Amino acid sequence: MILDDLQSVILDRKCHPREDSYVSALLAKGSDEILKKIGEEAVEVIVASKDGNKERVVQELADLWFHCMVLLPEHGLSHKDIFRELEKRFREQGKRND
Repeated sequence: MILDDLQSVILDRKCHPREDSYVSALLAKGSDEILKKIGEEAVEVIVASKDGNKERVVQELADLWFHCMVLLPEHGLSHKDIFRELEKRFREQGKRND
């Protein structure tokens, strides 16, 4: 799964920074910079959606997801923690609809 691969690269850059790596540079700047990028990308998702440009919506959502993935290790988390939460919510919602 691409998210597993992406997480592996992010963790590798966190543990073994590279000068030529955007992820390494972003991680070195700290969580405030990562959060700033997430905010910027969220706004770009909104603008693309308002414009009705499907291709840009996909591109901007990919950017947003990417930057969220970079943030996760700052809290000792991975995408799997998010999946578990979504699964939990889905199961709970299903029980309420029975």
